[in-house]
Amino acid sequence: MSVVRGRSGLRCVSAAILRPPVMEPPSARALILLLVLAVSSAAHDLVNEDVKRTVDLSSHLAKVTAEVKLHNPGAAAAHSFLVALEPQLAGRLSYLGVKTEDEEEGYLEVRESKAKGKSGKLFSVQLPSSLSPGAKTKVFIEAVYTHILHPYPTQITQAEKQFVTFEGNHYFYSPYPTTSQTTRVKLASRNVESYTKLGNPSRSDDTIEYGPFKDIPAWSQDALKVHYENNSPFLTITSMTRIIEVSHWGNIAVEETVDLKHTGAYLKGPFSRYDYQRQPDSGISSVKSFKTILPAAAQDVYYRDEIGNISTSHLLILDDSVEMEIRPRFPLFGGWKTHYIIGYNLPSYEYLYNLGDQYALKMRFIDHVFDEQVVDSLTVKLILPEGAKNIHVENPFDLNRAPDELHYTYLDTFGRPVIVAHKNNLVEQHIQDVVVHYTFNKILMLQEPLLVVGVFYILFFTVILYVRLDFSITKDPAAEARMKVACITEQILTLVNKRLGLYRHFDEAVNKYKQSRDISTLNSGKKALETEHKNLTNEITSLQVKLKAEGCDLCDKVAEIQKLDSQVKEIVVKSSSEAERLVAGKLKKDSYIESEKQHAGRRQELVNKIDNILDAL
Repeated sequence: MSVVRGRSGLRCVSAAILRPPVMEPPSARALILLLVLAVSSAAHDLVNEDVKRTVDLSSHLAKVTAEVKLHNPGAAAAHSFLVALEPQLAGRLSYLGVKTEDEEEGYLEVRESKAKGKSGKLFSVQLPSSLSPGAKTKVFIEAVYTHILHPYPTQITQAEKQFVTFEGNHYFYSPYPTTSQTTRVKLASRNVESYTKLGNPSRSDDTIEYGPFKDIPAWSQDALKVHYENNSPFLTITSMTRIIEVSHWGNIAVEETVDLKHTGAYLKGPFSRYDYQRQPDSGISSVKSFKTILPAAAQDVYYRDEIGNISTSHLLILDDSVEMEIRPRFPLFGGWKTHYIIGYNLPSYEYLYNLGDQYALKMRFIDHVFDEQVVDSLTVKLILPEGAKNIHVENPFDLNRAPDELHYTYLDTFGRPVIVAHKNNLVEQHIQDVVVHYTFNKILMLQEPLLVVGVFYILFFTVILYVRLDFSITKDPAAEARMKVACITEQILTLVNKRLGLYRHFDEAVNKYKQSRDISTLNSGKKALETEHKNLTNEITSLQVKLKAEGCDLCDKVAEIQKLDSQVKEIVVKSSSEAERLVAGKLKKDSYIESEKQHAGRRQELVNKIDNILDAL
């Protein structure tokens, strides 16, 4: 038995979890037979005086509505009546709702009856008030079936149109006799290949009318079959996961992962993008895009798949909703699938209510994904704040509750409770609110900021301890001395290399002088060399004294470097003097070249010795 509540407190029934009948032992069969006879006998206490039935086949759903005038000719008042479903359609029932003429009474309570009719399923509907003997009342029955329109042929080319077949019943299937009945079949187009012709039906454009049929016995069946063109989007959500994460800091995050399939006639042959864009009728049954309706307060909307963000979409903000055009990366033909993720944020004050520590979250179990939507399998995960307790869920219809889970995010300690629910075979009528009640101690809202403060406090305190305190067990003077010597040696290496670099800068000044013959260039280079060389030499000498004070044998090597450097400087100065004589015409060019070659060789030899000593430090 599966009972659900419709919109605005209305009552309806979902057949998504109905189980097939179980074979009973012979004794039980006899009892059921007696019960069926009793139900059949009770069924004749009421009469369907007039039935106006409409079978809407204009989409990929079959929507059957019936306006029934019930008459009680018996001697006792009737408190309820039975609704039966055809055997061939009962297994695909997604939604069943019954209401009266009085709109304020809303939908009536519908429960699956344990008693079975001749075949199919029976549902018991409780009347708002007893139907007195001889009285009449009018009820409206609405049923929605999924996956009962079958493409025929099952495969079509890109240029062909899609045709489907529907098989049903000419008569209003009921446990009560019917005095008069008409059936109207509404199709998706006027192009009809064939249809059954019981009672000489009349046809006008996309509508076929049967009847009126008179004096129809209870449980009457006569096969109704229609084969017609239907190019409406045969979209089916094969699997959908909807995650709702609630935060008491003012935000509700919603993310939906959707697996979508075109369940129409499969595409036969190759797909031509050129023909698809050039010819308007090419791929007429395919789906280029569809519209998803989001709540009016939705913001930060994203739409992506495994590759990344999908930019082929548009967002339109209306007064009462946010309309999003979903355009997949490729058009969907029969048998083609796509997978995408859509998410957005909502302000919690519009959906979360509280009184003290008592909270109530009221949100839709499923939103509008596209027109005439069908969801084969839906999983909803509702993540509550950490610390939520005494959780109670008010379901709008029967759900399969899985064991609660725990979800961990940043700054969580013992996890957030997660309510997990499953439901199969949903349509637009299932867009209803689910209410979750729970208790939450507001003092727990300080947990996350206090945790952040504590982490930073521990971090800073650890740094202070590490920097300020000496955790060594004993001091090692020898190690400290080695560290000092290493530090002094590193400084000497830097200063010696810097001093060698002065000679290279002076060589550049000499070369510029030889080209420009400007004596001021040479003089400024000499002055800079003398000044900086003297400063660097003095610093190296002071460091040499420190090494000597530490009793290090490296002091002699530094002295050797100083001696070799003085020789290098002497060669550099002599080379500049000869360049000055060359420019003044006091030295021949050949002699200068020969002398410069000797100076360069001797200078390189001294620099190599200095480098070897530096490597040994």
